[in-house]
Amino acid sequence: MIRTPLRPLARILRARERGENPDDIEAENRRRRHEQIQDRARRRAEGRLIVMAGCFMLAFGTVAVRMGTLASSAAAEPRAQVLSSQIISQRADITDRRGRVLATNLLTHSVYAHPHQMVDPIGTAQGLAEIFPDLDVQRLTRDFTGNRKFMWIKRKISPEQMQAVHDLGEPGLLFGPREMRIYPNADLASHILGGSGFGSEGVNSAEVIGVAGVEKAFDAWLRDPGNEGAPLALSIDLTLQQAMEDVLASGMNVMNAKGATGILMEVETGEILAMASLPDFDPNDRPRPLLTGEPSDSPLFNRAVQGQYELGSTFKIFPVAQALDLGLVNPASGINAAAPMRIGRFLINDFHNYGKELSVTDVIVKSSNVGTVRIAQLIGPERQKDFLEKLGLFVPTSIEMVEAPTGQPLVPTRWPTVTAATVSFGHGLAASPLHLAAAYATIANGGKRVTPTLVHGRQRPEGEQVLSPRAAAMAVDMLRQVVTRGTARQAEVPGYEVAGKTGSADKPRAAGGYYENKIIATFASVFPASDPKYVLITMLDEPSTTINGTAVRAAGHTVAPVAAEMVRRIGPLLGLEPITDEILPTITARFEPRVEPDEEAAVRLVANQ
Repeated sequence: MIRTPLRPLARILRARERGENPDDIEAENRRRRHEQIQDRARRRAEGRLIVMAGCFMLAFGTVAVRMGTLASSAAAEPRAQVLSSQIISQRADITDRRGRVLATNLLTHSVYAHPHQMVDPIGTAQGLAEIFPDLDVQRLTRDFTGNRKFMWIKRKISPEQMQAVHDLGEPGLLFGPREMRIYPNADLASHILGGSGFGSEGVNSAEVIGVAGVEKAFDAWLRDPGNEGAPLALSIDLTLQQAMEDVLASGMNVMNAKGATGILMEVETGEILAMASLPDFDPNDRPRPLLTGEPSDSPLFNRAVQGQYELGSTFKIFPVAQALDLGLVNPASGINAAAPMRIGRFLINDFHNYGKELSVTDVIVKSSNVGTVRIAQLIGPERQKDFLEKLGLFVPTSIEMVEAPTGQPLVPTRWPTVTAATVSFGHGLAASPLHLAAAYATIANGGKRVTPTLVHGRQRPEGEQVLSPRAAAMAVDMLRQVVTRGTARQAEVPGYEVAGKTGSADKPRAAGGYYENKIIATFASVFPASDPKYVLITMLDEPSTTINGTAVRAAGHTVAPVAAEMVRRIGPLLGLEPITDEILPTITARFEPRVEPDEEAAVRLVANQ
């Protein structure tokens, strides 16, 4: 800015020439300068006022728009946007399919010690031993009077224990906040839930992590704050789970069994409604793994998922269903059942002498090993192997548990004729009860592959059609006749149309070979047979009962009645109304056997094997 001088020399000289007072010129210039300064100050103030007015209008306009938006929106419960570390680290709940809590969190405390700050270390050790009887008073005394600066006393304590420790009045005992995982149903569904423990921890907090079961399989999801605390809804039903475990425990006791397994699965969805393995444990106080003996000796061992068993005659329906699907036989086809049967240097025999010939249906009803092998020979080893692989019997199940990969079936590396024969009646291939449940569900589902799951309501891709609906329906019809007039008559529950197959397999030794008097007794069932909705697998490990003074171990006398009691208990809980009229004949009528041009030749071929 160019400043105008108050007394410009040119004007002063001219004023003096004219006899004017030069001070008037200075006064006039000073007045003009002040007016310019005032004008600039006024314009600056007016600009600031305009800016402030604009800001106020924008702020009040924003408030007005927000108020209008809130007024026009639906009412909702406000949620506090709190980002404290305690809430972020909280582990989501686990519930059953009806929203009942299976696992949740509880705020508790830990107690730790600074021995160098203790006033009475010996008296404190004695006081703590009285509060916590599992603590060793001599060891505490040694630690408190030694050189240690810090030590944990208990990582989680109850409010009553906290008050008792507080009453000791020892300044060297301190408390830290702690979030712990609790399982309000104790040992119910313990193998499914698995359990949890502490990861990274300090005196003020501890990270809760899953150590087994779904707790570990979904560990990242359960700890993800992005889920906003939404619970993990499992497919199991708490009421059905309780009923299953009660019946299995009673069955173990009555049949003097070492262990037991039960699986209840929805046929259409593959959702597991109940799954139990006994003996079990309390995940609130998870035991340590065994370091010696067989894995199944530990209550942590999940027989349903991790067990690898030769499941015996329950496998016989697989080659029969496949042969029906391929058109090699029909339910009335005659099969050579003359025993014993020789394959190479091996003899295959039956429990009873069933005569020279049985129908395909009676091969299943009477559980003929020889008849099953004859049917498997019609199929051929390669096609048999391919079918069993499509049923999922060669790979671990995809169940959402960290233990699933350990349930790898024991599949023969070679598949010669003798292997194809023994596998057809459930020997030589070891799989878990969950594999068996999925395979039976596939048959019950009209031949469409079923994949088991523990998550409720999750969309899943449709399974592969591995068996025709016609062959699957005929297979279910045969399984129904096993219960009405075959080896599983003790599994009959009036009104629920149970269809199934028993299996009694010698138990293998860990060092090789088989026990002489120990078996795995299994009953694989579908119900109701007229409209299959559920698959139930029941298994007893080393059962034995006495009938007329004779020890009996066969599945038809041990596990079949246990399965019947289970259906009797869970049927009403599933909302199934007992069926009063037998309608299976109408099902069979819908699938009359096809008349094959070479049927007679096929029967002769079987007879010549």
